[in-house]
Amino acid sequence: MKIKPNILFILVDDLGYHDLGITGSKFYETPNIDQLANQSTIFTQGYAASRVCSPSRASIMTGKFTARHGITDWIGAKAGEAWRTRNRQDKLLPANYVQALPKQDITIAEAFKTAGYKTFFAGKWHLGNKGSYPENHGFEINKGGFHRGGPSAGFFSPFKNPKLKDKEKGENLTLRLANETVNFINQNKDSTFFAFLSFYAVHAPIQTTELKWNKYRDKAGSLGIAKSGYKMERVLPVRVVQDNPIYGGLVATMDAAVGIVLSALKENGLDKNTIVVFTSDNGGVASGDNYATSNLPLRGGKGYQWEGGIREPFFIKVPWLENSNRETDFPVIHTDFYPTLLDLTNISLKPKQHIDGISLKPILEGKNINKNRPLYWHYPHYGNQGGEPSSIIQQNGWKLIHYWEDNRQELFKLPSTEKDHLNVVKKHPELAKKLSNQLLNWLEEVGANYPTEDVLFDENKRKTRLENIKTQKLQSLEKNRLEVLSKDFKPNANWWKSKLTKD
Repeated sequence: MKIKPNILFILVDDLGYHDLGITGSKFYETPNIDQLANQSTIFTQGYAASRVCSPSRASIMTGKFTARHGITDWIGAKAGEAWRTRNRQDKLLPANYVQALPKQDITIAEAFKTAGYKTFFAGKWHLGNKGSYPENHGFEINKGGFHRGGPSAGFFSPFKNPKLKDKEKGENLTLRLANETVNFINQNKDSTFFAFLSFYAVHAPIQTTELKWNKYRDKAGSLGIAKSGYKMERVLPVRVVQDNPIYGGLVATMDAAVGIVLSALKENGLDKNTIVVFTSDNGGVASGDNYATSNLPLRGGKGYQWEGGIREPFFIKVPWLENSNRETDFPVIHTDFYPTLLDLTNISLKPKQHIDGISLKPILEGKNINKNRPLYWHYPHYGNQGGEPSSIIQQNGWKLIHYWEDNRQELFKLPSTEKDHLNVVKKHPELAKKLSNQLLNWLEEVGANYPTEDVLFDENKRKTRLENIKTQKLQSLEKNRLEVLSKDFKPNANWWKSKLTKD
């Protein structure tokens, strides 16, 4: 092993905890990621720092919880009085939030660059506009990262991405990002590098090739197509089955892209000296967007305050550690990556920077560490997917959610009571009070922003909107689900531009 091992950080967009074979999916096929997981330490209680993308990404970059760095919603979301233009009929006006990665923070990329690493970024950034791109925060090379949160022209070229030149028409974006990462590895195999591969997949718009759609449509049929694919959550329907063949193909391509990059490490003789991280930025999209997947038995999904919104695949491969092939239920979160990777590469820690993270190196070495630390989440916004403005504290297996609309609280003993929608706050009032005080005091300490009352709120208009969702939206979703599973399904003539390629 070199004194300074390489780092490959793989971040998938909107991948749910149960969207992999290794985590229990019977529908999606992810052999490359499953193999990586089997060579890694699997953190079965790995958490995103937020239920949506930009806040989580900022926490990975800074080692700080969202309330502390101030990016509490996806950058571009409306806040304050501007929220009324969404015509959502909500009780609160979402809090204002920071809309670019703070320049005063030393990002994880800057830390590695200062330590002599070649730094590389490919894919989704979504942490600010010009002046706050990857190259402004420590990455020497940027392939595809700019202000947009999704693939603006879809997953097939032309991409309309100012940071990624188009090549052949119909080229797949996910595979292109993998190949850009491989090119970087090939060119820097004799140096030491920090490569951050941040897929736009599996974010909406979900798209795939006709061949992959056909494979997963047939698979859905062989597994048995459920009569109903959705049920109502509090304000939106939520998907309860994994049978979307378009999403299945999108996941499969992402897995193939992971395989391409891992093969490049091996072909260059770097697999034994490269730490590999694999995770997602938030839960799978079960509501809103494309209603792409189900996170069951976890409740909710992207945008939600429950486990389906924040539990993630969370794998760390350290090839030279004897105990790296194991599982642990130690609760970990995105902010832990920064100090962990510094520690594993013998770079001095920056405790004033990654203040909300801890090094997981002892766990990776097979040791035990204190499980009692609290984890915090702060989302003073309404999610596009049905989530409510709320803040969370989780400690010692207990999770308390504080809702800002009416200051009500939910208390769950993980994982069983939340899965069963069983709020036990009335059974444990003293514990709830203790956790609530701890959460609210912490939010004040870090200077958190809060939503405010909307003086124009109309309860009757809200009820009308919710009734329409329960009837019209559910019916529309069920109809669309069956259309996508029909043998006659065809999104357009060229299958989202995938048939423009000579292949």
